[in-house]
Amino acid sequence: MESRASLKYARISARKVQIVIDLIRGKSVDEALAILKYTPKAASPLVEKLVKSAAANAVNNHDMKADKLYVAEIFANQGPTMKRVRAATQGRANRIRKRTSHIEVVLKERE
Repeated sequence: MESRASLKYARISARKVQIVIDLIRGKSVDEALAILKYTPKAASPLVEKLVKSAAANAVNNHDMKADKLYVAEIFANQGPTMKRVRAATQGRANRIRKRTSHIEVVLKERE
């Protein structure tokens, strides 16, 4: 039995999210939430909210025990990039890439 939660089109690059999710992969949900609470990265609140959502899905929809849950899988893939233009010197234009990411969490129960 597993519980999933995903966040699509998060306005942060997947590379920045991967730094945070590598910290909690394989940890219990309580330990993962404690780590995320004190990690000073922009992706931490997004991932924390996502793990809480997956835990709530597990307890309410799949009748799993909250104290036995752990982060079985977590990954961040690159989403679509929004392209913007910024004025530069001498009449030129520079491209700004605003990257997005898709984050997915899978929680399972320990035996």
